[in-house]
Amino acid sequence: MNEIEENKDNCIDNHVDEEISSCLNLKELRSFFLFAGAGSGKTKSLVYALNQIREKYYHQLQHRGQQVSVITYTNAACNEISRRVDYDHLFNISTIHAFIWGLIKGFDADIRDWLYTNLQSQIEDLKLKQEKGRMGTKTFIERQQSIEAKENRIQNIKHIKKFTYNPNGLNQEKASLSHTEVISIGAYFITNKTLMQKILTNQYPILFIDESQDTNKDLINALFEVEQKNIGVFSLGLFGDTMQRIYSDGKVDLGVDLPENWKKPVKKMNHRCPPRIINLLNKIRFTVDGQEQKARTDKEAGFARFFIFPSTAEKGKAEKMVADRMSEITADKEWSSIDANYTSLILEHHMAANRLGFLEFFRPLYQIDRLRTGLLEGTLSDLFLFTQIILPIVEANKIGDKFAIASVVRKHSPLLKIAKNEVGQQLKIKKAQEAINQLLSLWNADVEPRCIDVLQCVEKLKLFNIPDTFYPFVTNSKYDQTNKEDIKEENEYSSMEAWAECLNAPFSQISAYDSYINGKLNFMTHQGVKGLEFPRVLVIIDDSEARGFLFSYEKLFGVKEKTKTDIENESVGKDTSIERTRRLFYVTCSRAEKSLAILAYSENPELVKMHVLNEKWFKEEEVEVFL
Repeated sequence: MNEIEENKDNCIDNHVDEEISSCLNLKELRSFFLFAGAGSGKTKSLVYALNQIREKYYHQLQHRGQQVSVITYTNAACNEISRRVDYDHLFNISTIHAFIWGLIKGFDADIRDWLYTNLQSQIEDLKLKQEKGRMGTKTFIERQQSIEAKENRIQNIKHIKKFTYNPNGLNQEKASLSHTEVISIGAYFITNKTLMQKILTNQYPILFIDESQDTNKDLINALFEVEQKNIGVFSLGLFGDTMQRIYSDGKVDLGVDLPENWKKPVKKMNHRCPPRIINLLNKIRFTVDGQEQKARTDKEAGFARFFIFPSTAEKGKAEKMVADRMSEITADKEWSSIDANYTSLILEHHMAANRLGFLEFFRPLYQIDRLRTGLLEGTLSDLFLFTQIILPIVEANKIGDKFAIASVVRKHSPLLKIAKNEVGQQLKIKKAQEAINQLLSLWNADVEPRCIDVLQCVEKLKLFNIPDTFYPFVTNSKYDQTNKEDIKEENEYSSMEAWAECLNAPFSQISAYDSYINGKLNFMTHQGVKGLEFPRVLVIIDDSEARGFLFSYEKLFGVKEKTKTDIENESVGKDTSIERTRRLFYVTCSRAEKSLAILAYSENPELVKMHVLNEKWFKEEEVEVFL
């Protein structure tokens, strides 16, 4: 592959916006997939399309009582797009969970039927495993408790007349649906219920999905099915780049084998990065799909450097050395001044968990596929009891803010349900205050309370409602310990085991996790920088510290061989740890606007150097090894 070609026209992608606009004629709607690589101005094209619709069809859509829907990945993205279209009510801009809930809410009988069938299926599966299991083992007990929890939920849903859900809330009431359930129900209804398909297409004849590569694959497949049944009257517009897929539940082959009637515009420009970094990005992804980007003519050349240290190096010292070297190479004092202004990106969440002190809490849940996305997004509703109720109370108590504590208790505690008279209400308030005092007494001892201690205290006092997931841990005291001598019946690491380990972590790790996941700390990862950009970027790679099983930089850099699983997955077209790592590496490098430094800790620094030179990612003078 040649070096990046000189581009003489910074506006070569302008035709893409016109291509998209041509799909949005209400007389003959057409679907499209916009391939938009890093820094290509994807959001700009999305907003341009919305403004074109408003200009041409505002009154027509308003007369029909219709809207254009835009699904984005985060609340921050929703707010940004809404701001750029002047908060016009013609556009329904929401996260995927909020959008799906808007479709399915009110279909309570159908939701009840789905939940009943789904829970029964899970129970039957667990009972089959119990028949083959060994009584008395930890796994056997966990499964039995899980069966009881699901049977208890079935009994509860029989009496629920109206289901509830809050995309940003706790969802811990018996009538509440979880985030995962909302997506699963939505995908099922859209696929199998003609009425739901009609509601969707009649209300939203145009539906855009931002970051479509990371949208739940079952939901994407459901929308594809609706689109094919409604050609000409429904437009599904997908914006994304498969190379930037982060989450495991996204559709792997999105954009491949699209229906013939779809438009497939491609953006070639990268307006963010300088030529040197774009050249690196092109080479990183070349073996995947051959897609190449072009640089702006008004961008300076930029810098990309690769620094390699042995795994045993002193991390803080090594990272300071790299920053100083980059300052020297780029003649940019912002790399090494007292108020240095560069952004460190940690490529794997385990590294952040290890450095910030919440690894015991984080690692078990991260290993479970169905929990991982919610854990990384901060939307795992089972944790909201800790992060949105208990933690604010503990933090308020530290500064003596009794008003804040009372506010949380009034909002969430069943102990304060309205009494029939004033005397009764006073008694309830007194009981709630006593319960709060008992809960906070857990922090008065010299030993930090574990999450399980807090959970069992809350349940004993009936201070707050406990999520169904935690039911086994408060009804059987055996769950507050991890017996290493228990016989494992299965190789599979169960979600119950994960929760048992997680709950054994000190409660202080909840605070560290919450601060990290909400961007309050100076550590950012690949998942946390989606859509962001920084003048100077330091990418830190350390497999030994990350402890990840989904990613391996030592494999990507040629130090370790592919595993048998990698080879098997590769042969059948499934995702491998190497390809996941390549995408991770690509997205993180693509954040840099001026200069990029990559610091890799490795068991074999010389082999890493040889590999990146052979791949022609870097030139000899751009790679430095410190032994």
